[in-house]
Amino acid sequence: MEITAAVAHKPLADFTLETLTLDGPKAGEILVKIKSVGLCHTDLAAREGIVPIPMPAVLGHEGAGTVLEVGAGVTKVKAGDKVALTFNSCGSCENCVLGSPAYCYQFLMLNYAGVRPDGSSPITSAEGPVNSVFFGQSSFASHALANEQNVVKLADDAPLELVGPLGCGIQTGAGAVMNSMAAHEGSSLLVLGAGSVGLAGVLGGVVQGCSTIIVLEPHASRRALALQLGATHALDPAAGELAEQVRAIVPIGAQYVFDTTGIPSVIEASLGAMAPHAALGLVGVPTDPTAAIGLSLMQAMIIGIKIYGIIEGDAVPDEFIPRLAALHREGRFPFDKMITKFPFNQINEAIEAGHRGEVVKAVLVHD
Repeated sequence: MEITAAVAHKPLADFTLETLTLDGPKAGEILVKIKSVGLCHTDLAAREGIVPIPMPAVLGHEGAGTVLEVGAGVTKVKAGDKVALTFNSCGSCENCVLGSPAYCYQFLMLNYAGVRPDGSSPITSAEGPVNSVFFGQSSFASHALANEQNVVKLADDAPLELVGPLGCGIQTGAGAVMNSMAAHEGSSLLVLGAGSVGLAGVLGGVVQGCSTIIVLEPHASRRALALQLGATHALDPAAGELAEQVRAIVPIGAQYVFDTTGIPSVIEASLGAMAPHAALGLVGVPTDPTAAIGLSLMQAMIIGIKIYGIIEGDAVPDEFIPRLAALHREGRFPFDKMITKFPFNQINEAIEAGHRGEVVKAVLVHD
């Protein structure tokens, strides 16, 4: 079938809207008409060449839409179902079986290879195959082929123009606090960075019942939004040394620290703001892939620091995404307050608005 897709042809260049051809679903695959798709930092990292998917490529991995057709053997969903698309996993390796699909042994191949496991591409142009299958979906398009493992069925009343980001960014931030570190009721949480992932961590802290939620963020507008979403304090890094600012609020230090910046100096500064037996969750992607932090072994032992490297919020998407959607329906997880919608054909304008700090989370919506 013919589809409209945003294609990345070379690093740092604008996406171009093109008419391409998409295969019908093979066994285990699901054809989805995309209603909306979130813009995620990982999409931009792939376009910039930091994530090594070959170009030309169709990216996009926070899609939401309606099932049009299913391939042989698919039983999870049927035509007409509303779905959110998330990361792909094999479903059969030890980690998948044990409930950790984000650490699937085949994660890199299934999410970043640009082709199906058999080496084929479901998307072609007049010039030939186009790399796709990004996170098992490539949803920067009017239609996408997903897999039974990375399709999550939603309630019939799910707002498809909003729920796409639950598939990655929101899931990652909320899951880091709710699943990976499992912040306990009455605890203190320090969130480094108030982008969409950090703010999802704030919302996760509210759901967990954290009594003190501190956000470190240089942009005043994002500090204000963090307070609106449930943070109790919002700190400006220019206002003083991080540990001093945090300990003025919680003298013992923060019990949970969630980094979304990927900046080594910020993470190192947070070590001095931690309470004994604190947990540090890391999801921020550094601009330098060789970046490292200095950690005193003596300090780590004396206060019992626990460090978590986190992918996708340690979520089981079939369970966690519907839970977040239900919390949103109840008014307890208002992630919509960080979303700005753009028509799909304004993808490049949405990216630039994000770079300028005018939006926190852009979602591209099809008419």
